[in-house]
Amino acid sequence: MTEPVRFDNRVAIVTGAGGGLGREHALALAARGAKVVVNDFGRTATNGQTAAEAVVAEIQANGGSAVANLASVTDERAIRAMVADTLERWGRVDILVNNAGILRDRSFGKMTLEDFRLVVEVHLMGAAICTHAVWEVMRAQKYGRIVMTTSSSGLYGNFGQSNYGAAKMALVGLMQTLSIEGAKHGIRVNCLAPTAATQMTEGLWPESVLEAFRPEYVTPALLVLAAEDAPNRTILCAGAGTFEAAHVTLTNGAWIGTGADAAERLRERLSEVMDRSCAIEPQSGEDQGRNEATKALSRA
Repeated sequence: MTEPVRFDNRVAIVTGAGGGLGREHALALAARGAKVVVNDFGRTATNGQTAAEAVVAEIQANGGSAVANLASVTDERAIRAMVADTLERWGRVDILVNNAGILRDRSFGKMTLEDFRLVVEVHLMGAAICTHAVWEVMRAQKYGRIVMTTSSSGLYGNFGQSNYGAAKMALVGLMQTLSIEGAKHGIRVNCLAPTAATQMTEGLWPESVLEAFRPEYVTPALLVLAAEDAPNRTILCAGAGTFEAAHVTLTNGAWIGTGADAAERLRERLSEVMDRSCAIEPQSGEDQGRNEATKALSRA
């Protein structure tokens, strides 16, 4: 029998957990033994509670341990206070799920820079602020699992989402470096690219599609990325019960040389440069330079 994924004695912070994906992540982590900080800013429930408090009540009704936090992920002081409160209450922080986000969809030509900046601030800077607040805690305890929420809009593009896509791809870059820096300290950092019907997709999809892409169908990927035996530096995609992995690769390329006609020679051999048959997945940015240096020096 397959060993169940458990989080007993683990403490998790889930941002944007008052509804949608974050709520499902928080419920699942708590059901599998984690103590959960349910963070959500500004969303209200219908019974007078905040959305975060409603999720906490649901977790507690099912026998789990949880506490609500209403800080905005863009408020550095409030996020540091959230982490301090968590340490005072439970003594550690093992898991951070950077899930909070907003949409301000519009084609780039019609988008204001204010809306562009706001989306980047919440998704990218919000994740950076939360991660920075737990980083030294995780280093000191020699254990941490951090999951960034990226998107197919960032990985592959999507009309009307230049701000969202830019922020989501930036989170992949953040994950790439933090996964390297955290590895020796027992910190594993990964990305989740969900496809799910949430408040952010309301009105955009027909009902039949909404039903197939229920948020809880994404959460198994989150559980794997947050588990003790989680991979490191992985981009998992999930939706409607299907799971994929995305990769940032580098083609073998071709040595074109330098000189006044380098652009013309590159244009002639562009298909060779773009040939993906021998592509690799670099382990650091140095791999690109190493490949280029090897080819250049072999021609010397």
